[in-house]
Amino acid sequence: MLRFILRRLLVTIPTILVVITITWGLIKLAPGNFYSGEKRLPPAIEKAIRDKYGLDRPWYEQYGKMLWSIVRHGDFGTSLKYEGQSVNGIIRRSLPVSAAVGILAYLLALIVGITAGSIAALKQNSRWDYGSMTLAMLGISLPNFVLGPILVLIFSLSLYWLPPSRWGGFPSRNLILPVITLSAIYMAYIARLARAGMLEVLRSDYIRTARAKGLSEKDVVIKHALRGGLMPVISYTGPALAFLLTGTVVVERIFALPGLGNYFIQASLNRDEPLLIGIVAFIAITLLLMNLLVDIAYAYLDPRVRY
Repeated sequence: MLRFILRRLLVTIPTILVVITITWGLIKLAPGNFYSGEKRLPPAIEKAIRDKYGLDRPWYEQYGKMLWSIVRHGDFGTSLKYEGQSVNGIIRRSLPVSAAVGILAYLLALIVGITAGSIAALKQNSRWDYGSMTLAMLGISLPNFVLGPILVLIFSLSLYWLPPSRWGGFPSRNLILPVITLSAIYMAYIARLARAGMLEVLRSDYIRTARAKGLSEKDVVIKHALRGGLMPVISYTGPALAFLLTGTVVVERIFALPGLGNYFIQASLNRDEPLLIGIVAFIAITLLLMNLLVDIAYAYLDPRVRY
């Protein structure tokens, strides 16, 4: 297992470098610059800006300087639009916001999704099964940019129960609507995956053997069926947690949260190259690490994978 983990970590490094390279290349190929506006700058000012940020140098020098700074110091540079603020500092400042919303949404999706999916499998073709799967399909079909405003309209502007937006720290009532909006689609997917996995396991031979030995239904489900039935959920929730932790652009925009997703939008609009590369690299690292954790969890839950 240790050799497997080390091998995966070694593969992670070139993968991240490829992601950074592709991101940098796409930014350079896109038209416009961070200093471009409706009114064209005088040539002397434009020349001074390009000289200050090294944009007048050959592309390979710009790329080499950027990559060397990242590899040697882990420094993504200074934001071009947020004057005097380092990219690392912006990520450190915005990550707790995205992490708070993401982790709460992840836990809510896991609890509700696994519970609903497991009960639906145990009560197959019942009203609970049909009702929960109908709600799951609705959650998958309803985008969060539609669900978010609906929740704000109902619970904030009509009933006045919850604040509509802004970051109020952790814990705060301001987190309730963003967490529900963010977790809805993941909750629906997990419920469907848990139901499918549980149905497959409940029909297997070792479950029939456990029941034939006289084990109670509770022990059969908790000690035997859940361990194998949640394998599809484990494979899905690793990448899902990575995206939840690194922020969701639409949800943070709707509820005016100062997280990574919001900064990513601003960096894209402002052509803020260092900030864009920093956020993309951070998301890639988180996604690769979460996939590694999923593989480790697979080996723990299923000895055949370990073998």
